[in-house]
Amino acid sequence: MTNDQSASARQAPVTVVGLGPMGLALAGTLLDHGHRTTVWNRTPGKADHLASKGVRPAATVAEAVTASPVTITCLKDYDTMFEVFDSAGDALRGRVLVNLNSGTPKEAHAAAGWAAERGVSYLDGAIMVPPPMVGQPGSVFLYSGSREVFDEHRATLASMGDPRYLGADPGLGVLYNTALLEMMYATINGYLHATALVGSAGVSAVEFAELAIGWFLPAALGPMLAAEAPVLDEGDYPGDLGTLEMNLNALEHIARTAEERGVHTDQPRLMREIAARAIADGHGGKSYLAVYEVFKNAAS
Repeated sequence: MTNDQSASARQAPVTVVGLGPMGLALAGTLLDHGHRTTVWNRTPGKADHLASKGVRPAATVAEAVTASPVTITCLKDYDTMFEVFDSAGDALRGRVLVNLNSGTPKEAHAAAGWAAERGVSYLDGAIMVPPPMVGQPGSVFLYSGSREVFDEHRATLASMGDPRYLGADPGLGVLYNTALLEMMYATINGYLHATALVGSAGVSAVEFAELAIGWFLPAALGPMLAAEAPVLDEGDYPGDLGTLEMNLNALEHIARTAEERGVHTDQPRLMREIAARAIADGHGGKSYLAVYEVFKNAAS
């Protein structure tokens, strides 16, 4: 491949469907890397800020899909993906769909079958970083399914983050995703519960974090939780980058994946129940750290 061809591959047109916090980050990053980027969202206003930077909003899903050889979807779940793209008719036929929704391996296999029936080249995947880290050094994206599709569009995928190919089984991406997210949630829950324990003696979250984070927490989480320690003391949990309700969706997928795979389910079910309790207490629009309120108040 010549340098001109390589540059062309890196800057191929891309469509992004779904403009939640993560979809906005994906589209903005692709644009920053020189891709002609088209977007579609059920709520058109979500694209206004990106449009001012050069992203092209499409009026329909069909228009969005036909604008690019590759469409990246970042929606709530697989059922939403089916609903959105079925409305596009045959517009996706002969094109590539990269699905970055969350779900279970069984759902990923069903999606691969759905795509094959419609003549769509399909790659399933998962995003392993929060929206602000998309496109940054250390950001990891997982992919599984067609190796041919992955290799052909690797340069485009690399614009969003380090692309890791896991294998031909389309369910591997979401399986790895749920396993790694379970580790993350279990670690955060342990830290928040421990903070509540020392807090019962009047120790502030900031004071505890100075020891706890350096002693135990991994590099991937430690700096983030250290920065958020004042939030715990203030009891203010902005959900701008992801709400507790969004996290409950991921926890639901973790529990269902454990059930699908015949693995012990008590831990993921408990984490799901804790998040649901926080939502029932009125914290659904706040960040996941709001489960700290559950841990603090359970005794009462």
